[in-house]
Amino acid sequence: MLTLNSVARDSGGFVTVSGALKNPGNANFNHTSAWAGTERDVLPSGDSVAGATLVDKVGKKRYYVLRDTGGKCLCTMGISSVEAGQTVPFFAQFPAPPAGTKDVDFQLPTFPTMTVPVSG
Repeated sequence: MLTLNSVARDSGGFVTVSGALKNPGNANFNHTSAWAGTERDVLPSGDSVAGATLVDKVGKKRYYVLRDTGGKCLCTMGISSVEAGQTVPFFAQFPAPPAGTKDVDFQLPTFPTMTVPVSG
């Protein structure tokens, strides 16, 4: 299960998405590699939520997770599994869409697209 707690615009020109990934099942979930998208530079294991995107449908733009100067995603890394009953917090930072953009679509591979308001 994917829960978004906030999609917040900050004064630095970023949007930070924070939420949680929960495994309500009885077995460990080990298929997290799809969440990393094409990310291959992250440590420790390459497992991350770097495959997430924001889509501004009105402005017709897709925003990808930001990278630092070393190419690492500005997002939660090291999610190689979600154990049965476990909840794992996550975050991802994106470039901010224009100030007039009120809603964006959040996409994380393997989950349905969620239309969410941008606060701030």
